Amino acid sequence: MNGTTRKSLFERLQKGLQESVAHCRGELTLKTVEVPEDPPQIDAATLAALRHQAAMSQSVFAGLLSVSTKTLQSWEQGTRHPSDAALRLIQLFTQHPEIVCRSVGLPPVTLAGVSIKPMNRGRSQIVVEDL
Repeated sequence: MNGTTRKSLFERLQKGLQESVAHCRGELTLKTVEVPEDPPQIDAATLAALRHQAAMSQSVFAGLLSVSTKTLQSWEQGTRHPSDAALRLIQLFTQHPEIVCRSVGLPPVTLAGVSIKPMNRGRSQIVVEDL
């Protein structure tokens, strides 16, 4: 543990109410931010096509995503699906492969024909044109 103790529920509620009163009086301004959309989905065949287009082996691509090779294989076979955190990293890789590669010490790659297309219910999907 880090040695700090958590304040009691009463203390936390009291502080929240004090901040609320200060905001109503104009003494405190609250920042609002928009929550980002969910990361785009990717199916097994598209994930494999993305890896092939990047000219990476399963072990190298798995290392880029910080997952095991077995995990990547199960994603590409469709038996498992990437977590939202993994999907966000895959999204970053499709949009800025040079930055992701540079950040993990790999030579940059160029991806062509990869896009993110809107789907229903506010979700989007990663698409590789030459499947």
